[in-house]
Amino acid sequence: MLPAALLRRPGLGRLVRQARAYAEAAAAPAPAAGPGQMSFTFASPTQVFFNNANVRQVDVPTLTGAFGILAAHVPTLQVLRPGMVVVHAEDGTTSKYFVSSGSVTVNADSSVQLLAEEAVTLDMLDLGVSVRGETEAQSRSKLPKSSLATGEGAQWRGRCWAAVPALPSAPACSLQAAKANLEKAQAELSGAADEAARAEIQIRIEANEALVKALE
Repeated sequence: MLPAALLRRPGLGRLVRQARAYAEAAAAPAPAAGPGQMSFTFASPTQVFFNNANVRQVDVPTLTGAFGILAAHVPTLQVLRPGMVVVHAEDGTTSKYFVSSGSVTVNADSSVQLLAEEAVTLDMLDLGVSVRGETEAQSRSKLPKSSLATGEGAQWRGRCWAAVPALPSAPACSLQAAKANLEKAQAELSGAADEAARAEIQIRIEANEALVKALE
């Protein structure tokens, strides 16, 4: 779990409102990716960031190493490690997210599904708290210290968490937690009040089903 201290509380309400909007969008059918295009879906159990959006490239951190995904990439299923996901839009802009764990699936039709146990945009991470966490991580793991002024500022959050998984505050993905989240979401589905709520819960179910499959 991402520690609560890392999240800037003023933005939490915005995320909750966005989650409902994304759930409504997810309920609508999405167009298939055309030649040279990649259809990208990115979700956590609580929020949808992209729903079958056409993007140019996605950079992901996995247990076998970080790599970039383009259209026509070789099909693969990988387990995510804590680190940075970078989404390159077709207009050249990029958006960055920190993920704790999860899975990424690349299909033969150039569709990609990234399902994270937890994910936040970088502007939701508190710099001061994370710097203190990195200092503690370096102390415990005896890693060499690095400067945020060396151009590696976009990578330090991932190093902070990934370098020392034994820290109590480090995010971790467990099969037991994924199964518990899946059962909870399945139980909530029958009591959903409207279509938007059902769509949101269904996304949580699919995300946790993928996590269980990847971890078993």
